[in-house]
Amino acid sequence: MALILLFAALLLLVGFGLPVLLSIGLVGLFGIVTTPQLVPALFAQKAFAIIDSFSLLALPYFILAGSLMTKGGLSKVMVDFGLSLVGHVRGSLGHTGVIACMGMANVSGSSAAEAAAIGSVVIPSMKERGYKPGLAASIIGTAATIGPIIPPSMTMIVYGSMTGTSIGGLFLAGILPGLLLGLGLMAVIYAMSYLPGFPELRHVEPRQSLRQIWRATRRAWVALAAPVIILGGIFSGIFTATEAGVVACLYAFLASYLVYRAITLADLPRILLDAAMTTAMVVGIISMAGPLGYLLSFLDFNELVMEMIRSLSSDPTVVLLTLLGTMIVLTMFIESLAVLIILVPVAAFVGEAFGYDPLHLGVMMVLATQIGATTPPVAVLLFVATSVAKAKFSETVRYCAPFILTLVAVLLLIAFVPAIPTTIPNLALGR
Repeated sequence: MALILLFAALLLLVGFGLPVLLSIGLVGLFGIVTTPQLVPALFAQKAFAIIDSFSLLALPYFILAGSLMTKGGLSKVMVDFGLSLVGHVRGSLGHTGVIACMGMANVSGSSAAEAAAIGSVVIPSMKERGYKPGLAASIIGTAATIGPIIPPSMTMIVYGSMTGTSIGGLFLAGILPGLLLGLGLMAVIYAMSYLPGFPELRHVEPRQSLRQIWRATRRAWVALAAPVIILGGIFSGIFTATEAGVVACLYAFLASYLVYRAITLADLPRILLDAAMTTAMVVGIISMAGPLGYLLSFLDFNELVMEMIRSLSSDPTVVLLTLLGTMIVLTMFIESLAVLIILVPVAAFVGEAFGYDPLHLGVMMVLATQIGATTPPVAVLLFVATSVAKAKFSETVRYCAPFILTLVAVLLLIAFVPAIPTTIPNLALGR
């Protein structure tokens, strides 16, 4: 009963519009204070303990690197690069948006930032060429889910730090799933171009010459090389995953300031402030989830979930699908990072009991939370893209179903074929 009341209170507070950070903190504090066996001092102790992690030191650096590259003109460069490759294919601007999101994922680990940055460049062009605003927002909102999958990923850093899983391994595990997401969305866009209700998807740009493609690639290579440098440094032993964040910041600054010349030294205070605010929000959610996670563990939440799942089925596949489905449903109402942090202990407990590879499980959990972030009624990513498109949210929802189903199909494919996320880490790490 206590667990039911805790989750009901959390949903109620979020439903009334209270920030997720405060909602989680208040529920955790209330639960600890009203539990006779616990003392209030545990709230502060557990809030600090969960962020007292060496791995989490990488988080602010990667957030700052993403802010530098986003403000440094990367989104425009990636859009030009995508258009040079697929501008002559049916659904050209839709494909361009997806490729640009895949490129942005190389330096930005945030799906919301990706939706805003790429959307602000691509969506106006889509609307000029007859794309319905809701359709444009649906494409960019769902494509932005690739951001936390292709490395580096802010969400995977959080997952790795909480579970003790190799962050470098998680980065590698996200490469093939991220590419599958992009190809799947592009295939749906191409198929929709043959339907009578989408004449705008039949619009194509003139085929670009090899010289034009080379020019676009030459401008984009600096950004495309970022994950190679970061992952190469980690796995060659030159620097740790945490130190890689510092390298990413330096690389992003040099690329934005010297190569793209899109920022000046006068822009740095604003960029640093934006990154600090994002870091404070993320770390705040993690910190407030610490006491709540401890309380759930004290109340035997993990064992209760395990018993409930076992009562449904002892088949590992059914257990996995139940866990992923639960995460998708919860992130339809609550901020995805908060759901991930709260359920990581449960997922790790279930994964260990049923023998799931932690890298495989980590990629699936991150993707499940991103699918929930594109699914109404809340659908944070669709809201971001809708605001950029200046469309009605109901119009965006009308077109999002094929793209969300594509994301779900990729998640199921990864669930049934563990080799997709684990092949590259196994080869690189000799697992």
